[in-house]
Amino acid sequence: MNSFLTFFSDSIKFSFLLSSLAFACLMSGPRAHAQALPSEVVAPPAPTPEAAPSTPIPLLAPTPQPAAPAPAPSAPASSSSKEEEAGPKVVVAAGKGLTVTSADEKNSLQIRARVQIRDTVTHDKYAEPDAAQNTNELQIRTLRLYVQGNVLSKDLKYLIQLALGAGDFEKDSNSPIFDAYVEYVKLRDLNVRIGQYFVPFDRARTIREFALQFVDRQQVVRELTLDRDVGLMFSSQDLFGLGSHLGYNVFVGGGDGRNRVTDLKNPFGPQRGSVLAIGRLVLKPFGAFDDYDQEADLARGKPRMGIGVAGGYNLHSDRSNSTFGSTYTAGTFNYTHLAADVSFKAKGFSLLAEYVKRQANRDTNTRFVDGKETTQYSRSGWGYFVQAGQMLTDRLEVTARWDELYADIGTDPDMRRLARDSGRQAGGGFNYYLNGHFFKLQADYFCILSRQNDAHDLEPRHAVRAQLDATF
Repeated sequence: MNSFLTFFSDSIKFSFLLSSLAFACLMSGPRAHAQALPSEVVAPPAPTPEAAPSTPIPLLAPTPQPAAPAPAPSAPASSSSKEEEAGPKVVVAAGKGLTVTSADEKNSLQIRARVQIRDTVTHDKYAEPDAAQNTNELQIRTLRLYVQGNVLSKDLKYLIQLALGAGDFEKDSNSPIFDAYVEYVKLRDLNVRIGQYFVPFDRARTIREFALQFVDRQQVVRELTLDRDVGLMFSSQDLFGLGSHLGYNVFVGGGDGRNRVTDLKNPFGPQRGSVLAIGRLVLKPFGAFDDYDQEADLARGKPRMGIGVAGGYNLHSDRSNSTFGSTYTAGTFNYTHLAADVSFKAKGFSLLAEYVKRQANRDTNTRFVDGKETTQYSRSGWGYFVQAGQMLTDRLEVTARWDELYADIGTDPDMRRLARDSGRQAGGGFNYYLNGHFFKLQADYFCILSRQNDAHDLEPRHAVRAQLDATF
């Protein structure tokens, strides 16, 4: 009987203890959650069944909740957080398009477009019987899209140029890629560029097309230049830190030009181990200036001068003009290239002169192609030009140019004909700069002379061109 009363008494005490604990949970649990999350209603957790203790447990009062700690003082914002708060910088400018730059300036993206609208009128009194004596051609000569900037660092730059005009596409390629490269310019004496771009050969071809003084490039340059190629270049515009008086370029590339894909059906293609090597040295007696940026002297500044010499060798070229032109199927040629140029600017006056030479290791290659004996010619020759400009006002410039091309006796008959019929050209023009070279009106006239001894063929031909060149 006593055991039963003891058990009954312990049971009542245990039941009262459980009731007290449950009540404490109901009173304290929701309040704690309400303090932490006042906008939410939190249900109390379900009680977990536990084994009954063997000895009585005294009733405990609810533990009071500690006061919420005071918020820690906020640390001053770091420079990186400030940059994040500042966000990227967006600039829209005429001629420079849309530029987006990160707050730390380590990343940027510039997008711009360029269009060239040209009208060309020619008169040839002694044109071929099936050709018109007078022609007029109005066209969108060039349409370009540029994407450039830097990534990860101010010194790691990139540029992509797409050419969408009908005259920009090569015969054997439908790719619109003109330029696509990445360069690192951190080291003063060893800038590095890899991709597709202008071969660093002659000055006149390296200057961008939108920054020319005439409607088109010199005929000598169009024939004898090296144009674009894919490869690796090392360069410096201030070699040894001599105040930008000395610069150099060294280039090694595939020698097959832009946008070329190996033709497995052509046994004399680039898979034979073709390679193009170029070296260029530049002397600037008065220090740095914009000799590669533009032909004119829009700044009308103090005297500046650049003198350059270059040499190159293209091994196993399967193209008629070394890095561009028709593709050979009867063999390859080894081309040697030489160039010398000078640029002078002072108080709005500009002078640009250049000598260029291309020489093949032989005149012809002959082999059987598709069962027929085929003979293909190399294109060897030389030429020079001299051109000058004078700014009359801050916007108006007058220009003049003499251009002369020669072909070797045993070279391609098409090149000999070009040099004979159009080898000497004299012309002049004017430019009106609305926004520098980014938006300008151009017009020029050229008298095209023949080298024929027959007086009938010495009658000059005439060409007049007008152009709007605009970069947005």
